[in-house]
Amino acid sequence: MRILLLFLMFCVLGRDKVAGFQKPNILICIADDVSYPHMGMDNGWIKTPAFNRVVKKGILFSNAFTPNGKCAPSRACLLTGRNPWQLEEAANMWAYFPSKYKTYPEALMGIGYFVGFTGKPWAPGEPGKKGGKSRELCGQNWSSKKLLPPTKNISNIDYSSNFINFLRNKPKDKPFCFWYGAHEPHRRYEYKSGIRSGKKITDINNVPAFFPDNEVVRTDLLDYALEIEHFDSHLGKILDYLEQTGDLANTIVIVTADNGMPFPRAKSDEYNFSNHVPLTIMWGNGIESPGRTVESYVSLVDIAPTLFDIAGIMNEEDYGVQVFSGKSLLPIFNEPKSRVPIRDFVLIGKEKHGIGRPDDLGYPIRGIVKNGMLYLYNYNNNLWPVGPPQTGYSNVDGSPTKTEILKTRKSPEKKYLWKLSFAKRRVEELYSLSNDPYCINNLIDSADYKGIGRAMRTEMENELKKEADPRILGNGNIFQNYESSNRRYKNAYNRIVNLKEALVPSWINASDIEADFVE
Repeated sequence: MRILLLFLMFCVLGRDKVAGFQKPNILICIADDVSYPHMGMDNGWIKTPAFNRVVKKGILFSNAFTPNGKCAPSRACLLTGRNPWQLEEAANMWAYFPSKYKTYPEALMGIGYFVGFTGKPWAPGEPGKKGGKSRELCGQNWSSKKLLPPTKNISNIDYSSNFINFLRNKPKDKPFCFWYGAHEPHRRYEYKSGIRSGKKITDINNVPAFFPDNEVVRTDLLDYALEIEHFDSHLGKILDYLEQTGDLANTIVIVTADNGMPFPRAKSDEYNFSNHVPLTIMWGNGIESPGRTVESYVSLVDIAPTLFDIAGIMNEEDYGVQVFSGKSLLPIFNEPKSRVPIRDFVLIGKEKHGIGRPDDLGYPIRGIVKNGMLYLYNYNNNLWPVGPPQTGYSNVDGSPTKTEILKTRKSPEKKYLWKLSFAKRRVEELYSLSNDPYCINNLIDSADYKGIGRAMRTEMENELKKEADPRILGNGNIFQNYESSNRRYKNAYNRIVNLKEALVPSWINASDIEADFVE
């Protein structure tokens, strides 16, 4: 209630008229590739005490989604409060970040915040137009302090020490805005590192149904778990330091992930395990009834407008920021209920993610999540959804789990697993997330769901028209024509298949390439 009253005073008097108001600090902690069940849940095989600490003092959002299941487009959405189809080049991977879109750290820097980041900011891509000035989209880089990582593939950046260094250099009269961007649990992993840390494959009680359930896959999942715990350990040290300095009470802490786990049918796709991400927020006395779970749908595009509300920016256009498509979460902070009517659906979709298709084509998708249902429309379903066999299904990170799934293609009993992750798809897909969180059973042809699928498509298209999505307005090729900032992988399909060039991206295993594949 205190925060609501201050917010109303802002609206009436303006932020400079509210005597004694201290702008809150802002801390965003973003893991790289985590699906929603893998933080804050009692999994037994993943321990996230720091995440749970934020949940206990704040809100756990059980229906938080990123609009795009890949890192750079997702981070662009979080930073700008806009959906990917509203971000021009930034809808794609390896983009030049458009100059017209200012990020919330850039805007907050303009009103007196001390702004910085450690680890991974917006990436991969070029933070500026081609040939233009490079921008600090997340503020100044504080990543100089290093550590001896627990495995050879975990980053040597000492995230928590860098945050402490940042805070010690902060001018006393300024609030801070900090982005802790871990590189974990992004691939690659050190195989069996989870087991060597003391984890057991028998601890896992929920292997996703789109994976084979065997020792190799379980070992891979434990390696993933270890890297999540590394992220969480630094989060804990950061919270401890803020508590020691007395800054925690006036710091809004947001913990999330950019997209789902780096496994097939998750990261890079637009399914539940691709876009449904963990999210928890705490803020001293700024949240009514802390410790609750909110079931309302929220999107990562809601973060930026929330921070603007909290920082006292009433008119974002005055600060060079385009109008948001996201919605402020302040009503949820102030209303102690499990459902608050911020939105009753979220929109998701993608354009160009990976490499390796002929002519460097993308795989455009749009979707909507509403009432526990997920509807997807695949615009070019004649293409391979995660890249063709001849270039190693290159929109999926190479991994032991990927290899195990590729083995099932020649198994009559298990080939359905290969189809789920790699085969060409129907134009329309419809899933009941409440009954089928793994998105296995496409209900689009079910008589019981025909009306639901049609209604969801209509609502999705109407909303996308409101947001001027070029794909819906008949100009979807604009995304294909944006120039990539990564010239190395241009025409990768021709270079691999036709020229026989040994071009295998660093995230792909050479054994993933099925050069002799016949449909």
